[in-house]
Amino acid sequence: MVQATPFLLVLFLALGAHGLSAKKCNLVGRWVNDLGSNMTVTSVNANGVFAGSYHTAVTATSNEIKVSPLQGSMQKAPNQKGQPTFGFTVNWKFSESITVFTGQCFVDDNGKEVLKTMWLLRSHVDDIKNDWKATR
Repeated sequence: MVQATPFLLVLFLALGAHGLSAKKCNLVGRWVNDLGSNMTVTSVNANGVFAGSYHTAVTATSNEIKVSPLQGSMQKAPNQKGQPTFGFTVNWKFSESITVFTGQCFVDDNGKEVLKTMWLLRSHVDDIKNDWKATR
């Protein structure tokens, strides 16, 4: 019977751990980045489509910064374990440019939700000869 005790303990721990659910990322809400820009996602539908607004704290234009709409999509695959990949587009209301973001929502070791993203900004240029300087 002594030899069965470690097995039962391991089995109990495995069954007990199965009942614990990992925290899942929820994109809905207000997000603030390191530079002070903030994004608000107002809803995510059953297909992963979401909408909201973005207020940037950083710009290369002298125009007054305005809150701009965003539209995006979140991956709904079951194998993502609650840390989904996503992408969204911001149509800037104060400049002739659009930015696309892509990233993933993570839950860190402390249970905090964190978005990690990359972006690509396309600005308007007047001539195809200047295409090379339109994307950052």
